[in-house]
Amino acid sequence: MAYFYDEPSRTFNEYLLIPGYSSAECVPQNVSLKTPLVKFKKGEEPELSLNIPMVSAIMQAVSDDKMAVALAREGGCSFIYGSQSIESQAAMVRKAKNYKAGFVVSDSNLSAASTLKDVLELKEKTGHSTMAVTADGSPNGELLGIVTGRDYRISRMQLSDLVTSFMTPFDQLICGHADISLKEANNMIWDNKLNALPIVDNDHRLLYFVFRKDYESRKSNPHELLDSKKRYVVGAGINTRDFAQRVPALIEAGADVLCIDSSEGFSEWQKVTIDWIREHYGDKVKVGAGNVVDGEGFRFLAEAGADFVKIGIGGGSICITREQKGIGRGQATATIDVARARDEYFKETGIYVPICSDGGIVYDYHMTLALAMGADFLMLGRYFSRFDESPTRKLMVNGQYMKEYWGEGSARARNWQRYDLGGDKKLSFVEGVDSYVPYAGSLKDNVALSLSKVIHTMCNCGALTISELQQKAKITLVSATSIVEGGAHDVVLKENTPSSNQ
Repeated sequence: MAYFYDEPSRTFNEYLLIPGYSSAECVPQNVSLKTPLVKFKKGEEPELSLNIPMVSAIMQAVSDDKMAVALAREGGCSFIYGSQSIESQAAMVRKAKNYKAGFVVSDSNLSAASTLKDVLELKEKTGHSTMAVTADGSPNGELLGIVTGRDYRISRMQLSDLVTSFMTPFDQLICGHADISLKEANNMIWDNKLNALPIVDNDHRLLYFVFRKDYESRKSNPHELLDSKKRYVVGAGINTRDFAQRVPALIEAGADVLCIDSSEGFSEWQKVTIDWIREHYGDKVKVGAGNVVDGEGFRFLAEAGADFVKIGIGGGSICITREQKGIGRGQATATIDVARARDEYFKETGIYVPICSDGGIVYDYHMTLALAMGADFLMLGRYFSRFDESPTRKLMVNGQYMKEYWGEGSARARNWQRYDLGGDKKLSFVEGVDSYVPYAGSLKDNVALSLSKVIHTMCNCGALTISELQQKAKITLVSATSIVEGGAHDVVLKENTPSSNQ
């Protein structure tokens, strides 16, 4: 007969942390949120780690190249969505990787045939006043000169004037060489009182710009997640259908880590995909797998060779898999179960396979609970979809600014491959909805606030690292009545009272 679990399936909202002893060293500035992204052997360091325990979901409404750059600046990693053509996904990865930390690929470019009219139109389009003039008008063409707002006066010139007549020509420019470090570039900018420093190769082809205005913002991002070449770390989603074509394109584009994107990962199709990657790339290509909700599913993927395992079925705010199919598990229970299996696997094999809790995060404190229950990092969709950096439109709905947000299983996304069970028959019903979420502003400000709460709670628990939190955390179930007691109650709230709801 069917197997019945003795305990109910629980959510993060049903638990609280009990404070532990906090020593004088347990202060926020001593807390480290660094956490492994991929598996490693006991006594060794993982090849890839996150500086903050956050990755963005593999969703059309969440993770593109803009999100990838913004999150990597804060120390996390985006997984650029795979429900698009191989070419367009690879282009997004390449664009994010080309956005070398502090080194900006020019997005305002002119050719020798361009005119003042083109300058004004380009400035209106991009909002940028520094423009490169290259031989072919491309971002990486031979640099002929630069145009800035100081080079022209509309009242004294004709719209038909060629840029070559008023640009600062190449032989008068101060440029950096291709292998210059960011520190050296900043020194050149300050020593020569420049606003922008073009970086060129031996053939005078433009590679990047380094801008004076970015100096302060770079100083304010001490946790940037960079690869060995000082480029932002970027992930990408793949599926179990076209991996033989998609994976090579993503690796060539520079993706640092891949993740099989599926609503249910305990399947032969995921093993086939991982086997193919191992056969063609060995362990050089890092690939996560999932999603699973129990220890058996974790062990299957760990033994198949996954570099990390994702947990969660049906817990996302736009996911209706449980409603449609009756499968899934409360995210807290799933995380606890899989974390236990992860620790047992580590004891048996000496291989630590990180786990990612994907879904079920409603409040900021749920992040700390998920980490305390054993998650190494969190995958967030709705959370990131609310920010300026997400790829969706910001709209006014009933007097409030909102951002569009839809599930990969919705009719809008049409990402049927994510829900593919093999064979030729395609999914005939949706497992996600199309919705709005309240607009929340910039990623940087919101992430800083959320992580501040995580860090302070860790101090309350006497933990300075995530692994220490997992060892020391004391977690209690709460009743329905105590959940009500935990918020403001029996008072009349004033307007503009802050809410912890994301």
